Amino acid sequence: MAPKHNLKSVDILPEDAADAILVGRVWSNAAGGPCPVLVSAGRVFDLSSLSPTVSGLLEIDGLSDRLLVTAEFSDLGDLDAFLSGASGRLLAPIDLQAVKAAGVTFADSMLERVIEEQAKGDAARAQDIRAKLAPVLGDSLRGLVAGSEQAAKVKALLQDMGLWSQYLEVGIGPDAEIFTKAQPMSSVACGDLVGIHPISHWNNPEPEVVLAVRSDGRIVGAALGNDVNLRDVEGRSALLLGKAKDNNASCSIGPFIRLFDGQFTLDVLSKVRVSLLVHGEDGFEMTGESPMQAISRSPENLVSQLRNRNHQYPDGAVLFLGTMFAPVKDRRGAGLGFTHEVGDRVEIFTPKLGRLVNWVDRTDACPEWTFGTRALFRNLAERGLLNKV
Repeated sequence: MAPKHNLKSVDILPEDAADAILVGRVWSNAAGGPCPVLVSAGRVFDLSSLSPTVSGLLEIDGLSDRLLVTAEFSDLGDLDAFLSGASGRLLAPIDLQAVKAAGVTFADSMLERVIEEQAKGDAARAQDIRAKLAPVLGDSLRGLVAGSEQAAKVKALLQDMGLWSQYLEVGIGPDAEIFTKAQPMSSVACGDLVGIHPISHWNNPEPEVVLAVRSDGRIVGAALGNDVNLRDVEGRSALLLGKAKDNNASCSIGPFIRLFDGQFTLDVLSKVRVSLLVHGEDGFEMTGESPMQAISRSPENLVSQLRNRNHQYPDGAVLFLGTMFAPVKDRRGAGLGFTHEVGDRVEIFTPKLGRLVNWVDRTDACPEWTFGTRALFRNLAERGLLNKV
């Protein structure tokens, strides 16, 4: 299936792409199926000889060094040919990995979750509640290290004030909120449609950094992600988190995983600023920015709570790190805040990871997800690659 909206490689690659080790995944018409790939100098190189899955590829020790020489890999063609649909199409840069997310990891979005809870999912009540809570909670939460002694003191103070919430518990308490965002193989790619459930009238994009984590817990790279969220659904009850988060085309990851190397490290990643642009067909435009340095838990801490002796991921995992951006710009009327409209173009960008671009539609209008794990293994068997998994 050709992309609905054409993009060019210059639109999505990191600003220092020439120095980046970018691993992704494409559907190759020539190969007849999905291929893990290296994107280098605008070309797409098939890494199936190393592993036919990205999950297996990331388990290879010294992978960054192995990918410095492209001559041993088959050249599938120009990246622009995949973006246009001529040679295939771009896929999300993961396959068998579990897709997990950390919630309530930034003070500003923590406050918005409390507002959702207080508003019971009613966007019309949010502005008044925000005006009451922001002066109290905002100053208390900024700069707090989750699980710290100071955080415990703030918790006791807020409890005395009757302001404690389940969202504050996971936001500044010792235990992070780690939930399943989507099923393995279900994530959509840069250039695809992202879905908003038709029951929702108050929703938003969540621009996030996504970590690539090996089965042994080692963080090997990062990508961008859109943790599409239904604020009215989760606001009615936190027990509806699955319905608010895991829907058709509701998880976008890409454009590629940038592997850590001598130039791009976890320390560099911790200092990036993630930008958001939403441009609607109605002329509405909204921008925002999320500095990773404002996160209340370190990426290493979140991964340690994801993967440990009590919980393993033999096929690896990706972890959304949370967003500090909870849009409040009015769209449908004064005091109603932001919500998506069909046709919105959503761009999530940071110079080190590139640009993740998607267009919004209803979940029941987005293409159905049909190519799952069994389909992948059938395809690999037909191509004689199953013995390499």
